[in-house]
Amino acid sequence: MANNLKLRLLKKANESFRDSLEKCLICPRRCGVNRKKGKIGYCRAPASPVVYSYGPHHGEEPPLSGSRGSGTIFFSHCNMKCAYCQNYCFSQLDAGKEVSIERLSEIMLSLQDAGCHNINLVGPTHFAVQILLALEKAIAGGLGVPIVYNTGGYDLAGIVKALEGIVDIYMPDMRYSDNAMAGKYSDAPDYVEVNRAAVQEMQRQVGDLVVDDGGIAERGLIIRLLVLPENISGTNDTLQFIKGGIGPNSYLSIMNQYRPTFKAYNYTDISRRPTVTEYKNVVDCAKLLGLNNGWVQEGRVKNDHKFFGTKIPPKY
Repeated sequence: MANNLKLRLLKKANESFRDSLEKCLICPRRCGVNRKKGKIGYCRAPASPVVYSYGPHHGEEPPLSGSRGSGTIFFSHCNMKCAYCQNYCFSQLDAGKEVSIERLSEIMLSLQDAGCHNINLVGPTHFAVQILLALEKAIAGGLGVPIVYNTGGYDLAGIVKALEGIVDIYMPDMRYSDNAMAGKYSDAPDYVEVNRAAVQEMQRQVGDLVVDDGGIAERGLIIRLLVLPENISGTNDTLQFIKGGIGPNSYLSIMNQYRPTFKAYNYTDISRRPTVTEYKNVVDCAKLLGLNNGWVQEGRVKNDHKFFGTKIPPKY
């Protein structure tokens, strides 16, 4: 029944986006280029989806990775230009391989066949239209695991709205609380307003995180907060917004994995890791605000997650 509903919603969404690549307005850049004729916009992405890698990933948050891994698909290109991007080889330098819609749907089904708990779309924003086409084929072919929309958070709320009933789990970054910082380090000078509107729409659709009997995410929102040095991310201000604008029961992943890479050494402020004190300050702020659901990282690696707070995600 759920898959039948998703198929109906996908058909409707795909019809509404049928000509969208001829004048691409699917992200906040609103370049308006004709990707079908090979024109290149800000993200440099072609009309076909470009995949860098895919496979079971065991380093995501525990409700996603579980015991069998999250079925991640890493998309190349990006609609931001983060100076410190750890995935710069494919987000900024565009490594990856163009695939057909049919092949992308086959990849999704192969990840399900491999036992992955979900399909985790990493960096999907600039390929949202192509992903929807592939999902329609994959779900018609038997795809039944939850769909995770794993994004840098620079998404149009209107495009997110079109994903309602299709995406089960949203996992956006909330990278900045200051547009000046977003503009300087990610070339996204309107990030804060755009990001907050998009995350509010995600929350409206799926609500707080819920899990199955095995503790695996079935539905809901997980907000990722990457702590940057020198308070560049302004994460404590973002936490204030989350409490009032998203909800006090939001599930957070407070990330301690930042390291200077790519062009970060061109900027003194981000040319080092956050200190233990800087990271602890954010975690303490979350607890003081009553944001008691989510994961912290005891070390500096992504898969070193520890649940904090008092409320284990409820069962679906």
